[in-house]
Amino acid sequence: MRARKTPPIEIILTPFNRFFAMSAAGGLVLLACTAAAMFWANSAWGDSYERFRELHLRVGLDGHVLDLSLAHWVNDGLMAVFFFVVGLEIKRELLVGELSTARKAILPILAAAGGMAAPAAFYVFFNQGGPHMAGWGIPIATDIAFALGILSLLGERAPVSLKVFLTAVAIADDMGAVLIIALFYTSQLSLAALGAGVGFLALMAAANASGIRKPLPFLLLGIAAWAFFLSSGVHATVAGVLAAMTIPARPRAGAQDFLVRSRNILNEFEGVCKEGMRCMLESKRQPQLLLTLREACRDAETPLQRLDAMLHPWVAFAIMPVFALVNAGVLLPADMAAAIARPVNLGIMFGLVLGKPLGVTLTALGLTASGIAPRLAGVGWRHLLGAGCLAGIGFTMSIFITELAFSDPAVKDSAKLGILTASLVSALAGWAVLRLLTPAPRRS
Repeated sequence: MRARKTPPIEIILTPFNRFFAMSAAGGLVLLACTAAAMFWANSAWGDSYERFRELHLRVGLDGHVLDLSLAHWVNDGLMAVFFFVVGLEIKRELLVGELSTARKAILPILAAAGGMAAPAAFYVFFNQGGPHMAGWGIPIATDIAFALGILSLLGERAPVSLKVFLTAVAIADDMGAVLIIALFYTSQLSLAALGAGVGFLALMAAANASGIRKPLPFLLLGIAAWAFFLSSGVHATVAGVLAAMTIPARPRAGAQDFLVRSRNILNEFEGVCKEGMRCMLESKRQPQLLLTLREACRDAETPLQRLDAMLHPWVAFAIMPVFALVNAGVLLPADMAAAIARPVNLGIMFGLVLGKPLGVTLTALGLTASGIAPRLAGVGWRHLLGAGCLAGIGFTMSIFITELAFSDPAVKDSAKLGILTASLVSALAGWAVLRLLTPAPRRS
């Protein structure tokens, strides 16, 4: 058989495909959109940036219309999809990952708890008795995309066990952040709307239990749950995480059934191949067999895996960059030193830059030294310190909580300035610790 000639379009797209396959690519796109938002907000066209954020979009029918600004649609709508994907990752980790057993989960969960308590304590120290105490939740979060993106750039200096540990810490961190948003950043509560939202979540759980594996029923019920949560006062993104917990994690067909079915299909496919056949168009049966094989593959895949794989690129390369473009446009003050010295900024910066590495590293070292948790293979104290520094990259979740915590635009801008500065310092510190202080692994 002659080798297939590479089509010109594949030659053109190959560099782009390689870029989007990089684990750090999402972080790079996010960084680019952050820089674009900062430039736009501080340029001569800064007024147009605010008009862009406040652009109103109406969705719905007469009598049932949602009329929200673009910023609200992104923060309450698109971010619900982000939190839905976070929920899928949490569920997978709870079922089969690093949080699936008590022995596996104790180290990342307690390290994440330490990495949330210490930053909150730093923030409270600088803001106690002040008017901005509501921002204590801002420095507790970790941006998993940026943290893992930087970790992937370090190659063999970051052992696989360290990557798994930081991922589990970030996911446990997300669990805590979602719980804090639900408990402490909820406005006036409408029990009727909340009850209706919970009812639709219960219908999603019932659909899972009854064996439904098609995505459409879950999509329609999930949208309804989101709308009622939005009306209830509980932040709508919480509905995204709860909806993810109802997505089926078991396939319709088991592995053995799939093997038997696919082999039978492939054997028949081979049997209808005629000598001299030049293309698929000459056979009526082969296309039908391919469709049947596709259905067999779909039945062998869990809806949780399929949705995660389908939505993850959209979250990494569309939703999070749009979120940054809409929310990261911070007006830089004339007196930068005075702005950074504000209690809100100091609390955020000390919380992320010092609180995170102290909380994560000391907790992890204490648990492994005491024997409560098993040691990580190939991981020393420098690795844990570097991971703790990378956990101080708050960014997406921190900016999101800022939008919930404050209503004054000037305070929001001040807090975002602290987040961006602290996240940059944390990223550089984590890279430096792992790249410069951690010896490269020896090759046998």
